Amino acid sequence: MRKVSVTNNVSLDGVMQAPGRFDEDTRGGFERGGWALPYNDEVMGRVMGEGMAKTGALVLGRRTYEDFASYWPRQTDNPFTDLLDNIQKYVASTTLTEPLPWQNSILLQGDAADALARLKEQPGPDIAILGSGELIQSLRGRLLIDEYVLLIHPLILGTGRRLFPDGPESGLRLTNSVTTTTGVVIATYATV
Repeated sequence: MRKVSVTNNVSLDGVMQAPGRFDEDTRGGFERGGWALPYNDEVMGRVMGEGMAKTGALVLGRRTYEDFASYWPRQTDNPFTDLLDNIQKYVASTTLTEPLPWQNSILLQGDAADALARLKEQPGPDIAILGSGELIQSLRGRLLIDEYVLLIHPLILGTGRRLFPDGPESGLRLTNSVTTTTGVVIATYATV
């Protein structure tokens, strides 16, 4: 069975909205976009690079897919560009239609949780989810997430969309942690 892992930046108060750019996600009037950038360092780059090298496929929600597809193919000086262009991407959306514009992208058919449950059962490489907060919520309810890799930033935003806003209680077991030079704790949790 394939493992499904979520990787996300979160503030200490659990906000995951718009970590990368000021205009990334302004839903709800969110004006703190780009909050994670000052905390990037070599340690984070190394750990994230090692994690991405182990990833065989991505599952992205529509909003994250559209944001990534408009950004990453144009980043010619970034080591993650080739990896993201070439990796198999599965997209959960009820509004997009095929063909999808970014190479190696396939639209998941039907209910996203049902489609991911089928993917988990198929032979193949492990699957990562980046961003995609609404998708994560639907998968949590079905117990389809095996692991969380959380980049916990020493920052309280006080507002914004949270990784765990509601939903079922679930236990987690810490399996690894690394602290960056900027105080970000990269914690890996297995679901129990």
